Amino acid sequence: MTKVRYHEVSADEAGQRVDNFLLGQFKGVPRSHVYRVLRKGQVRVNKGRVKPDYRLQSGDQVRIPPIKMPAATVPQTSKNTGRKILEAIIFEDDALLAVDKPAGQAVHGGSGISAGLIENLRAARPGHAYLELVHRLDRSTSGCLLVAKKRSSLRALHRQMRDNEVEKRYLALVKGRWELGSRMIDAPLQVRHRSGGERVVKVDPGGKEARTLFRPVEFYTEATSLEATLETGRTHQIRVHAAFAGHPVAGDSRYGDDAFNRWCQQRGLQRMFLHASALGFTHPVSGDPVLISAPLPPELARFLDSLSLPRGRHRRGKRA
Repeated sequence: MTKVRYHEVSADEAGQRVDNFLLGQFKGVPRSHVYRVLRKGQVRVNKGRVKPDYRLQSGDQVRIPPIKMPAATVPQTSKNTGRKILEAIIFEDDALLAVDKPAGQAVHGGSGISAGLIENLRAARPGHAYLELVHRLDRSTSGCLLVAKKRSSLRALHRQMRDNEVEKRYLALVKGRWELGSRMIDAPLQVRHRSGGERVVKVDPGGKEARTLFRPVEFYTEATSLEATLETGRTHQIRVHAAFAGHPVAGDSRYGDDAFNRWCQQRGLQRMFLHASALGFTHPVSGDPVLISAPLPPELARFLDSLSLPRGRHRRGKRA
């Protein structure tokens, strides 16, 4: 059990929500426990109660209540795991870094996962005092993932995310022939319920606005490869919008087509075909435009090469 602490918010910490601040202070403590102490008024800012969405200001005095911490554990990151994580870094400077996340790796621990990419990255970089995820990717999705190395960078990038100023492009393979051309799917999304502890997202008029621009890249006999550009960042957005359009993502066990998934698996696809191929944003320090890209993973490129093209079409030059 920790003791009561009083913390003065620094300029670098200002702007973040108080619930996110506490989650950072109480790493490993269940979120429900953190929100409970907030509801009960055990957390005080400038001697007053606050709601979870209160944004901290520089100079605020925060009362951090006693809380039972989990037994201290260090992620068991092997040298091989640490080396692979460091080798997956595709961009880095003093403000941030970007990782080409492999499919199958969770971005953070929880729900039976002792350590995700961010915990293993911290273990592989013990000298870095601050490493925080800027955004998230589904465990089954590969590609570009941003990590902030300063709180000021995290705050600036989160502001760009909220204002839809970050360009997020994905490559996906979907069932059937996409006949919609370049099409914006504008359909609100809502988290309906949890199935087995995981979120299930549905198109619902009462949901949050969600827009995805789909553009066909290549047509195959049984499928179409698409570029998907997110204009909003809702949970499972591309997967749900693709299924809503009648063309579910290949290998998607939650929103996909079972028969199509089996067909893909028989041809060698062992994962969901969704890859975060590019991120464009304004650098939080220099103000310069930055575009980060991650090539299509070899297993996905090989799968595309195994697909047949419609009669009369010829395969393009080999991918790099």
